[in-house]
Amino acid sequence: MLRDYDLIAFVATLDASRAGRFYEDVLGLDLVEDTAFALIFDANGTSLRIQKVAELKPTSHTVLGWRVPDIRTAIETLAARGVKFERFEGMLHDELGVWTSPSGSQVAWLKDPDGNLASLTKADTD
Repeated sequence: MLRDYDLIAFVATLDASRAGRFYEDVLGLDLVEDTAFALIFDANGTSLRIQKVAELKPTSHTVLGWRVPDIRTAIETLAARGVKFERFEGMLHDELGVWTSPSGSQVAWLKDPDGNLASLTKADTD
C-alpha cells in the first residue's frame, strides 16, 4: 500500500542552527522550511525533517544514507568541508575510510553534529 506514497525521512537535533548549517552548507541539501518543530530539507525529492528535540540519544546504527555514483569523489568533497569519516573495529577500511562489503558495494560512514550516523554507498551494480 505505502509504495505509492512519498517517504519522509526523520532525524533529530539538539541544536537546529548547527544542524541546519551542516545539512545545508556541508551536505548541500536545500532548506525548504524552518518550522517551530523541524528543519525541512529536500533530499533529492525526499523530504528530510530534522526534528528539533530537547533530548537526543543517537543510535549506533545508520539512520540516513545516500547512494552515490563515485564514493571517492563524494568523500574527498565532504572531507574538504570538514567531515570526518568513521572507522569501525573489525571492518577493513581503505585509506579514505571505505569498507567493501562481501557483495562488492563500497560504504563509508559519517556523523552529523548530533552524532547521528549516516552513510555513503557506491553499490556494486552501479
